[in-house]
Amino acid sequence: MTPKEQRPTAPEPGLSKQKVVAEAIKIADREGVDGLSMRRLAGALGAGAMSLYHYVASKEDLLDAMIDVVFGEIEAPPEGTDWRSAMRHRSLSARQVLAHHPWAIALMDSRTTPGPTHLHHRESMAACLRTAGFTVLMTTHASWLLDSYVYGFALQEAAVPFADSDELTATIEDVYLPQLPPESFPYLNESATELAAMDYNPKDEFTFGLDLILGALESLRCDGPADRPEIHANNPSA
Repeated sequence: MTPKEQRPTAPEPGLSKQKVVAEAIKIADREGVDGLSMRRLAGALGAGAMSLYHYVASKEDLLDAMIDVVFGEIEAPPEGTDWRSAMRHRSLSARQVLAHHPWAIALMDSRTTPGPTHLHHRESMAACLRTAGFTVLMTTHASWLLDSYVYGFALQEAAVPFADSDELTATIEDVYLPQLPPESFPYLNESATELAAMDYNPKDEFTFGLDLILGALESLRCDGPADRPEIHANNPSA
C-alpha cells in the first residue's frame, strides 16, 4: 500500500499540520530532504507514523506545504516603491531565506500544486513588474532571470568552503596559491594574490550581479504602467 492508499489514524493530541510542517523543515534544514521521511518525522514529533497522514496526504503534499512556508518567509516586492527597488528587496530577501533553507533551492519551482502563499508571492512579483510597464512576456523573462540568478547564487554560496573574507584569505594563502605558480598560471596567481590582499568577500558579488540584471531589465520595459488585467467577478476563469 502506498501512503496515499493508507488510512490515517486518529489525530495525535497537541499536533497540527503547522507543527508537522515546521518539524519537517527543521529536519530538512539539518539533514536535507534526503534525510526526511515520514517515519523520521513521526519519531521527531513523538507520534505514530500513520497519524501524520491525518495532516498531510503524502510526502509530496508535505513538501508542497514546506515550500509554501519558505515562500512565506521571503518578503514580497514592497508596494509604493519603484520596481527596481522592490525587486531588489525581494531578491535580497530570497537569498537570505534560501541560505537558511538550502534544501529548498531545487524545489522552489518544481511543485505542480503550489500552495496559496506561493501563489500570492508570484502574483505580487507579476503585479510589480506589470504595473511598472513590462509586457506579459517581459515579465516572464524578468521573473525567470531573477529567480535563476538568486537560486544559482544561493546554491553556489551554500557550497563554498569558507564562511567569510578572513577564511577565504587564509584559504587562498595556504591552499590555492601553492597550486598556482606564477610561471604556469600568471593570471590566476595575480588574481589570488590581489584578492587576498584586498580582503575580498565573494558574498558581495550577489548585489553586483543583481544590480547589473536590474539595470539591463530597465531598458526593456515600456514607459508607463501596463494595463491592469480585467477581473471577472462572476467568472474568475473567463
